[in-house]
Amino acid sequence: MITNYIIHIVGNKSGNEGITLSKEPIRVDDRLNAIIESWLLSSFPIGEYYQLYHDSGIEYNVVYGASTRIFDNPEVLYDQSVNLAKHLYEQSTHPKIKGGEFYTVYFKDCLLDGETVDAVGLFKSENKDTFLKVMRERNNFNLESEQGINIKKLDKGCLIFNKDRENGYVVAVVDNTNRGVDAQYWIDDFLHVRQRKDEYANTENVMAMAKQFITKELPKEFEVPKADQIDLLNRSLQFFKEKDSFDMEEFANEVIEQPEVIESFKSYKKSYEEEHATEIDDSFTISQHAFKKQQRSYKRIIRLDKKIQIIIDGNRDHIEQGEDERGNYYKVYYSTEE
Repeated sequence: MITNYIIHIVGNKSGNEGITLSKEPIRVDDRLNAIIESWLLSSFPIGEYYQLYHDSGIEYNVVYGASTRIFDNPEVLYDQSVNLAKHLYEQSTHPKIKGGEFYTVYFKDCLLDGETVDAVGLFKSENKDTFLKVMRERNNFNLESEQGINIKKLDKGCLIFNKDRENGYVVAVVDNTNRGVDAQYWIDDFLHVRQRKDEYANTENVMAMAKQFITKELPKEFEVPKADQIDLLNRSLQFFKEKDSFDMEEFANEVIEQPEVIESFKSYKKSYEEEHATEIDDSFTISQHAFKKQQRSYKRIIRLDKKIQIIIDGNRDHIEQGEDERGNYYKVYYSTEE
């Protein structure tokens, strides 16, 4: 339940657009409140959480300090919304950053992993759509156009749940204008968040690592046909789909199998962790939300001469590769045609 909305307009600092501060919270009726709740909350990915941090200590994170003061005393929401708007303005220095409405919202009784907690929501609306409005006067109709916010699209958002305060809270983030400078100034400069070390992060990271090893690293060390690479991708997906928990040794033995390739995989894990400044646990509970998200990135397609595509989503034994007097070929075996 939303108990308070505060809206300020934050411009682009490099263009000297300034900040327009509202004088008080806004009030809306129940019908509009339900519409706004749906707009603000519907875009967040399920199960993917971050935490606020700062290299010099969490107390130096501006969003963390403001959120803590609000949780300790919700009456200071307006004052802290002003501080947050000023902080956002200071980060809006690149010419490509758009100005827009900045919302500070207080949520009561959010359900997070079975626990009821309050949350502070920070949102920014930058893009406007054109809407047509039909005006009726007796039997005559007219059309007018208006600029407004499309409630099907949330540009930028953040939910800071009042849980795990000492580690920078549990934070959900969305950025639907996630491109280059846009992503950096909202996620890195303004919020200053990093992914939480949990089952979602472990699942996402190990699946990304396995995919990169199979498609990028493995062909460098071994002669692996494209069909065999895709077979390894399929077996990896099957492993994550069928198992409740991940074990590195079990994954290596069941999916990769060959001892020399297993050693290469373990060595690659260390270099992957260093390159991405992360640490992947050797065993953890598999997050099905992370699995479903990563599954979409596993492309199991063989592209031939830029005009032919073979999608391998099943048994590798049904595909045979060879060469004859006409050139290279793939032979496909099947039982039924649909």
